[in-house]
Amino acid sequence: MRALRFHDWGKDPVIEQIEEPVRGEGEVLVQVQAAALAHLDLTVASGNFGLKPQLPYTGGVEGSGVVLEADDLEPGTQVMLRGAGLGLLRGGTWQERVSVPRKAVTVLDPGLPAEVAATFFVPTTTAAVVLHDVAKVQAGEKVAVVGAAGAVGASVAQQALLAGAEVTGLVGRQDQLDLVPAGVTGAVLDDFRGEEFDLLVDTLGGEGLIGRTGWVRKGGRAVVVGYVAGTQITIDLPSWLLADVALLPVNMIRHERRARELAPSLIERLASGELGVAVESVPLEDAVDAIARMRSGHVRGRAVLSF
Repeated sequence: MRALRFHDWGKDPVIEQIEEPVRGEGEVLVQVQAAALAHLDLTVASGNFGLKPQLPYTGGVEGSGVVLEADDLEPGTQVMLRGAGLGLLRGGTWQERVSVPRKAVTVLDPGLPAEVAATFFVPTTTAAVVLHDVAKVQAGEKVAVVGAAGAVGASVAQQALLAGAEVTGLVGRQDQLDLVPAGVTGAVLDDFRGEEFDLLVDTLGGEGLIGRTGWVRKGGRAVVVGYVAGTQITIDLPSWLLADVALLPVNMIRHERRARELAPSLIERLASGELGVAVESVPLEDAVDAIARMRSGHVRGRAVLSF
């Protein structure tokens, strides 16, 4: 059985043959059809994360497939795989078959394309929590989404439109404008001169974050989702207090239970076509190249390993 495994911290994974998994008590044996290449996978593989699997280990914190054996699920049932230490404390989804604890399995009904099933959870549930639980978006509000070409940013933009907001999507490069969801006004960050928004959703972070909050009206909100552009910011407190913009963090670890509550309705919207997730499917043999492109921001949507 083929698997994509890490042997050293900070090094690229390699494809190798490993033993077939043996289903343990209470576990589900799954034929993996698609496995997400997530930024969390790269963080874990750096060796600098708080959780360190024992080397060598198989990466993959998310995936999808069909049930081969289980106590309570019929063979052929489509499932999403996530949680229970997958890719963190135990071997993950970057292998052709995997046996996982039942709590790591979510039945997908209605069904989804395998690559969407493997990747939808983080961007769609994060977007829903951001907009409705944290920002409490209202119909008619003007919303700016920074990083609208990324998986989370695109999902925020789509769901803000569905909530009745007027949405502007900001991207880093001209060639990313075609990744901005339909119905969203796209603009390149370096060319944008700003306007007054009720809500800013920022997936980039970095030193430019505080400057971007200047686009928000007094009394408005800026929600911070990510930090791919940098982990540090500097705030001039008098200016920030004068601006009167609430800076709201999103901690999806704390919101994990809420995310799972939201998932069924989001699955229905994905199945109906009301929502979409952009994915780039790559064969296992091209995984290292895809990882390099993820690091440089040149993956279109979310990268998914296909088996």
